[in-house]
Amino acid sequence: MENVELKEKFIDEKTGVEYIRYKDYYLPNLVMPKENTNYQIGKYGRMKLNYLKNHKKAEYLNLLIDCKLNRYLHEIDVVCTDRVKAIIAEFAKQENVTEELKSTNQMEWVQAMNNIKNRAEEIIFEEIIYV
Repeated sequence: MENVELKEKFIDEKTGVEYIRYKDYYLPNLVMPKENTNYQIGKYGRMKLNYLKNHKKAEYLNLLIDCKLNRYLHEIDVVCTDRVKAIIAEFAKQENVTEELKSTNQMEWVQAMNNIKNRAEEIIFEEIIYV
């Protein structure tokens, strides 16, 4: 809008929305609240964002409009990271992938840990990311 002196303001009692008169029109004075954007969003948060944008547009838009998207993605990322670590530790214990194996046969240890990590990520994809 151009620099026009605003003459009249009023608040609709029913909705609580403030309106400002601009020339012959009343326009809602809507302002998006500031969102804390200092959240670190990692791999799993970005994957969830991509999934929301492509498959759950309504949920994505609701989070975006409510200024909760970054916090939600950060929380998803933290939960997924913790869950993957827990699953990896559990699988490594079950399959006897130990530090001893790492020191005696590094290639077998790397192969086993990569296999475990891939399975752990598939689990969280199904449980958290693609839901």
